[in-house]
Amino acid sequence: MALLDTVYDVNTLPSGNTGSFDPLPPGWYSSAITSAEIRNTKDGTGQYVAIRYDITGPSHQGRVVYHNLNIKNKSQKAEEISRQNLGEILRAIGLNQLRDTDELLTSQLQIKLKIREQEGYEPSNDIAGWKALGSSVPTASPGAATSAPGAAKAPWQK
Repeated sequence: MALLDTVYDVNTLPSGNTGSFDPLPPGWYSSAITSAEIRNTKDGTGQYVAIRYDITGPSHQGRVVYHNLNIKNKSQKAEEISRQNLGEILRAIGLNQLRDTDELLTSQLQIKLKIREQEGYEPSNDIAGWKALGSSVPTASPGAATSAPGAAKAPWQK
């Protein structure tokens, strides 16, 4: 047992999480890498780099997206995909080599989000691309259908 040095009254404490855990709309977002650490896989046979991206714009500032890179895995395909993703990340932030995950911290880049639907789980965001912060964001070609009538527009659409 540990005695608190003050009394906490539920009437004076802020209510639950005011942020949303709904996935962000698909599209390109500016972000900063604020955490990158090596973790062991659940089965203990591999390792991955757990990366946290904090969204900085053009909308949804303050939201967070997580992505894992399998650096040691029983699946060669998982390692191959992660090496490709790591290459895209390094090119986007201007690093030629990576020796320590701390070298990723505070890096600014754009990430392309998509929504993953998975049976038995709530929809979530996956990262589908990385590029340098100053790179142009692709736009739909003139006359292309960008959304269903009445659907909410993505952040980059006007």
